[in-house]
Amino acid sequence: MKTSCPACGATASLDVLLGNEGAREAVLAALAMPAPIGKLLVQYLGLFRPASRNLSFDRVANLINELLPMIAEAKIERNGRIWSAPQDYWRMALEEMLAKRDSLTLPLKSHGYLLAVIEGYNLKAEQRQEKQHEDRITGRTPVGTPPAATASADRKTPDRPRSEMPESVREHLKNFGKKCAPRTDVEES
Repeated sequence: MKTSCPACGATASLDVLLGNEGAREAVLAALAMPAPIGKLLVQYLGLFRPASRNLSFDRVANLINELLPMIAEAKIERNGRIWSAPQDYWRMALEEMLAKRDSLTLPLKSHGYLLAVIEGYNLKAEQRQEKQHEDRITGRTPVGTPPAATASADRKTPDRPRSEMPESVREHLKNFGKKCAPRTDVEES
């Protein structure tokens, strides 16, 4: 059975692929990837292929094995900081890389740009959180909604006639007032 790798372009039989140590490692590493990311990752690996030749299976295995721990741990280290890297970030970053294929300098040499995209998602999330925090502190709210502190005071109740207080409630209030009235029979000292 002949197979063709969509990332590196190599064509070989399945027996040869599994017999080659680099190819076997690449296949095993690819199988360890989460399903939604796996297909995008194979396309992403194509960005590493030189125009004049195919990627070697050893190179494909190395590229996958560099990413696998970061994807599994859902974090990356970049610029001396550890960033969150949930699967959604990986998916979005891979999609962004593939969409920008024509503007990238190919072949890629490292995963640096992919990691920078993920770092950018984290920075944007931090900026949103900071803005929300500052908005809460200063009392700013989204357009069209009253601030939380004055929201209940600004609400108008519908104009309708007030019903009379039931007599039993009136009597209870009168009796309560008598019990709570200050005592006049005690001498003050």
